[in-house]
Amino acid sequence: MQVDLDVLLDLQEKDIAVRNAEDRLKALQPKIDSLDAALSEAKAARDRARESAQQAEERRAELEGRIESYRVMQERRRQRLEWVSGAKEASAIMAELDLARSVLVKEEAEWIRSADQLQEAEKIVAEAQAVVDQTKEVQASERDELAAATAEIEQEIAAATGVRDAAAQQIEPRMLELYRRILRGRAPQALYPLRGGACGHCYTAVPLHRRQQIENGQAVEACEACGVLVYKDRAE
Repeated sequence: MQVDLDVLLDLQEKDIAVRNAEDRLKALQPKIDSLDAALSEAKAARDRARESAQQAEERRAELEGRIESYRVMQERRRQRLEWVSGAKEASAIMAELDLARSVLVKEEAEWIRSADQLQEAEKIVAEAQAVVDQTKEVQASERDELAAATAEIEQEIAAATGVRDAAAQQIEPRMLELYRRILRGRAPQALYPLRGGACGHCYTAVPLHRRQQIENGQAVEACEACGVLVYKDRAE
């Protein structure tokens, strides 16, 4: 097929420039992912510690409410005891007071333990937060470098894409669609030079009559095996 080979090769060169820049940008992602994973792990540990501390605080508040309720009931029993006249009723109230007192002692002991547990949980939260802060500090310079590299490459991609798009406008629409369709396949580029009578991409032999047309510089031909466009390398 007759085409303006120079224009196509120019487009391909600019496509390669865009792709190379995109590959460099992708190469930064594993480093960013590694930093994010380390920071996420530290934050997850801190969040688990916060959840445990929250549960400990709720437990202590629950015990405080129960203890206060027991104390109110004890005070009411004492008031009742002051007003009763019968020995039997007084004895029953005294038994209630003794039983409630033992329960209250246990609850207060549990509250003390819960306060200690909350203090320990808050200490763990502080330590976990310190790990998060340290991780951020350690990563800061590397993240700055990656951010700067990312911005620089993104600007390069934007500029290269603009140049590539301008070059694409110089190509006949049907040929441009063929070029783009080839790129959507497995070949990393659309045009390959003839190499020893074979396609420069898949090394399948090109039929003689088509090879002669390519070698005469009269046309580019689609490889029957892989579909790329084969042309004569003028440097040879």
